[in-house]
Amino acid sequence: MTPRTKREYLRGLVADKSRWWRPLTGEEKALGFLGWHERGYLPHCDYPGLVQFVTFRLADSMPASRRGEWEYLLAIEDLREKRTKLEEYLDRGVGECHLRDPRIAKLCEDALLFFHNERYELLAWCVMPNHVHVLVHVWQTPLGKMVQSWKRHIATQAEAYLAERRSPTRRVSANDTNAPARRAALQSLRWEREYWDTFMRDDEQAKKAVHYIESNPVKARLCCAAEGWMFSSALFRDEFRRLAVPTDRAQNSSSASLSTPNEPRRAGALRS
Repeated sequence: MTPRTKREYLRGLVADKSRWWRPLTGEEKALGFLGWHERGYLPHCDYPGLVQFVTFRLADSMPASRRGEWEYLLAIEDLREKRTKLEEYLDRGVGECHLRDPRIAKLCEDALLFFHNERYELLAWCVMPNHVHVLVHVWQTPLGKMVQSWKRHIATQAEAYLAERRSPTRRVSANDTNAPARRAALQSLRWEREYWDTFMRDDEQAKKAVHYIESNPVKARLCCAAEGWMFSSALFRDEFRRLAVPTDRAQNSSSASLSTPNEPRRAGALRS
């Protein structure tokens, strides 16, 4: 595919806006939907019923202290290529990578699943060491509010766990002489304020997004097969690639213990 210039990309966005634009209803406005709007200089589409591909990341995943490693990526004119390259940088695992901890990764996945099939429908997800990918069918909750809710809940729950790890009374091995220093240096989990989002124009684009999301750990060389990554929708697919989310996960997610990240996963009703 020939890389597109920024002007060509923006022309495509304008064409998309003409094709997909419609006025918000009074009810949609009351719920907080924004329709077509701008964050920075790019337009974003926020309507109920859309399927959105979202990536949100930890604040230290692209640190200012290592700006020389990623700043040049911002100059890429083809904005689709730019996002791909920036996400490849995230796969390098820069930063504290709190989501590498199975306990924090589990509470992150539980937060995503908590309102699944109640406020939205999850179509795919993957919790990476320093970022999260989600493909979600938006119902009556605006995307921005949805992402903000996920971030807030995960950060609050993670901080409780990290505070316990920092506690000077926490038992460690007598031979682990570096434990106090590591404990003192343990930073809080902080999210980057912005997130990346793209709405799916058709089923084919959505299928490609599912593949991209679930194969991310393999591409990042964290596992050999997509289903080998513990915190991903790839684990819940049957032989026909249909999503089978455990029916008990949403009910248990709000009170799930941080000390039991490896609970059995039982398949529930099949989701296509």
